[in-house]
Amino acid sequence: MTKRDLQLDEHGRLRHFLTIEGLNRALLESIMDTAESFASVTEQTVKKVPLLRGKTIVNLFFETSTRTRTTFELAAKRLSADVLTVNIATSATTKGESLLDTIRNIEAMHVDMFVVRHAHSGAAHFIARHVAPHISVINAGDGRHAHPTQAMLDVFTIRKHKPDFGKLTVAIVGDVLHSRVARSEIHALRTLGVREIRVVGPRTLIPSDIETLGVRIHHDLDTGLREADVIIMLRLQRERMSGGFIPSAHEYYARFGLTAARLTLAKPDAMVMHPGPINRGVEMESRVADGSQSVILQQVTHGIAIRMAVMSMAMQHDSGERPA
Repeated sequence: MTKRDLQLDEHGRLRHFLTIEGLNRALLESIMDTAESFASVTEQTVKKVPLLRGKTIVNLFFETSTRTRTTFELAAKRLSADVLTVNIATSATTKGESLLDTIRNIEAMHVDMFVVRHAHSGAAHFIARHVAPHISVINAGDGRHAHPTQAMLDVFTIRKHKPDFGKLTVAIVGDVLHSRVARSEIHALRTLGVREIRVVGPRTLIPSDIETLGVRIHHDLDTGLREADVIIMLRLQRERMSGGFIPSAHEYYARFGLTAARLTLAKPDAMVMHPGPINRGVEMESRVADGSQSVILQQVTHGIAIRMAVMSMAMQHDSGERPA
């Protein structure tokens, strides 16, 4: 079964949302269009729509993540779903229960969706292959593999400001090696027809096979930023590093930190993005993070609409009969 086949039902609608890879442009645009229809919900006095009333969504976060977890919770609640967040640190998995046993036990409570974040690549795919037919699985980040809703909220943010993807040069800067966000963004940007995608960083933080994804590699930040329309800065993931990937945070900032001076090398209206959390003074200076070209807080806001879109679309799949 291909990644596409696992994610879509027989009518080509989302059943699971596990990765951008294998999905076509029309589906990505449909997710963004649906998110657009939800964007106004946050401005209403009552910030809810009844689409998923009576549905139960379970957040299974095996890794900590305040931003992603809270935006998924808000998105589910704004769709009127019941939300259960499982504290994995105190759950049965720490007592020796297998991942599949945990899923089976929660599944027996007649839930409708799992939102899964896990340190191991492929965990969301594994769960999707074993859940009951009526249950959807959303990948909220797995290992170094994928973070598809983050990629979608980023391209949605880009489209808000620069809707013609075919004219854009996008620079993805930093720790590409350990970034599941970068991989998902490259797949999304390519599918949407971005003219040029650059990955910029030290040789130790750029995967050796990244060129096969259709990107251009730059090991000099100034060159990588020149005439860019969009700059996506990545978090330096020191918790995933087990060796000397960089001499020091200070040295990294000197060579690859985004300063106001370096930002002038990009287009005058270039957007600055970051999936968060930001290490200020390491990945970028505060003047840039808080400056007029930064859309970082917009990304957070758009994350709610994108996750509402993905969850509502996945709940419409052709699931067959629910078990008694």
